[in-house]
Amino acid sequence: MIDIRQLRYFVALAETLHFGRAAERLNVTQPPLSRQLAALEAELGVKLIERHSRRASLTPAGERFLEDSRAVLVAFEQACRNARRASAGELGDLTIGFMMHAAHASVPVLTRRFLAARPDVRLQLLEAVPSGLIEGLREGRFDAVVTFRPEPVPGVETMAVHREPLCLAVPAGHELAAEGDVSAAMLAGAPLVASPPHVTPTLRKAIVEYFAVAGLEPHIRLETQLQQTIVSLVAEGIGVALVPRSVERLGVAGVTFRVLTDAPVVEQVLAWRTSNLNPALPRFLEVAATLKPD
Repeated sequence: MIDIRQLRYFVALAETLHFGRAAERLNVTQPPLSRQLAALEAELGVKLIERHSRRASLTPAGERFLEDSRAVLVAFEQACRNARRASAGELGDLTIGFMMHAAHASVPVLTRRFLAARPDVRLQLLEAVPSGLIEGLREGRFDAVVTFRPEPVPGVETMAVHREPLCLAVPAGHELAAEGDVSAAMLAGAPLVASPPHVTPTLRKAIVEYFAVAGLEPHIRLETQLQQTIVSLVAEGIGVALVPRSVERLGVAGVTFRVLTDAPVVEQVLAWRTSNLNPALPRFLEVAATLKPD
């Protein structure tokens, strides 16, 4: 069976046409060089080299074999480099799940920094509602996810990547649109549009607790999953909403955003399984660690 060493020996001789110089280049003595080349010819059943007293020359078959051998060696060296780079997390595939809230906060900067640091890793971003992200992580559909901080999950680690306060979204003509800071007391009885607690439990808990501090309960008029839909419903005058401040970047016409007094802060985290052996994941975590959560 032909091996890579034989190809290297052959190319060295073909390029020098001299057994002594080829052996010197390869850092071997001439006898093993000659034996390997003879074994190569025997395996092929083809004469590649014309041997002379002071030099060597290639047969027509040898000239053709030289061209192909060079291509094989280049491909082999590339394969070796790729294997080392993949092991170091510089190549490969990485799938990151994220919630819509992170699309306007942590995910863009995290993506830009990672692709700059590891341009040869194929990064796939998949958007999902927060309630499905941890489940997808545990099932192995994601290598990591960006979501609100979950309850502790066995085998899952988290890292804070972003923190932001909630703000108030009101229709442009609403009486609170002209106010400065808005307190929970000023929202007593106001119809709210919000995500269901099973979809965004962290966000819903923050809203409920914000009203509870003022001795109130939020009046939830309508529930829907996506923050973009929530803001669009606010624009139609259906209600008001408490949303993460980054949602303002959606730029939905007909909506005014106001600062909340003593606004609750929600935290976005990067979560991953500690058992995940994807070599690109540690590199992603290194980049995530450079983000400033606040």
